[in-house]
Amino acid sequence: MKLHGTNVRQKALTLLDEGARNADVGRLLGVPAGTVAYWRHRDLAGRGACPGRHAPRCPRCDGRELDGAAYAYLLGLYLGDGHISRYSGHRVPSLMITCAEQWPGVMDECEAAMRAVFPDNSVCRVRKQGCRNVKVYSTHLSCVFPQHGPGRKHERRIALEPWQRQIVDGHPWEFVRGLIHSDGCRNINWTTRLVGGVRKRYEYPRYWFTNVSDDIRRLYTDTLDRLGVEWKECTRYGRPYNISVARRESVALMDAHIGPKY
Repeated sequence: MKLHGTNVRQKALTLLDEGARNADVGRLLGVPAGTVAYWRHRDLAGRGACPGRHAPRCPRCDGRELDGAAYAYLLGLYLGDGHISRYSGHRVPSLMITCAEQWPGVMDECEAAMRAVFPDNSVCRVRKQGCRNVKVYSTHLSCVFPQHGPGRKHERRIALEPWQRQIVDGHPWEFVRGLIHSDGCRNINWTTRLVGGVRKRYEYPRYWFTNVSDDIRRLYTDTLDRLGVEWKECTRYGRPYNISVARRESVALMDAHIGPKY
């Protein structure tokens, strides 16, 4: 076990008092974040400054105001690349959204939405190979995301509660944006045509959404219908996994509200 001197501990406490986060202090000083958290707790306890029980209010249980736009976006991310779990060593469950390193802007939007929906809870990023998991811990995750349940999403029914439907109806583009940022993309497709006896290649932009769950794809396409976006279902190995938006007017509409990942 590596022992850390008093000077290192005191420097860590000074940085923490200045507002630095445990993880940042740990990386700077080469100390595990858990050790930094322990030092902070002991320091607060010694000064009688430990906070009381952390019990953030829930928008469903306590009627706390919920940011509708942020929630619609986060709901789309959750249905695509998110899941709720609780490990034996943790006191409360966590919501985790997996974001690819190649889209730092999406990662930032995900974290901002989590902070808006859970303003009294800590949000963190956990580095993995090629991606980062954006996480928030809360005892009320299943209240806010009632679609949570045992097994994979495509193996169980996914339907919105009336209160969720009201939010999505009020913020449909944010919901679609969350779904595209998780399981979709904007890419360039191509085809060939005979023009004057010569075969020419044509390229055009397209929005592509892929999800194994019939219910989640239906939530996506129902929302597109309400927004006036034309779409087409495409099959993979005979199964309808993909939704394509390729009509010029519909792509322009998606570009105005969604755009490429960044």
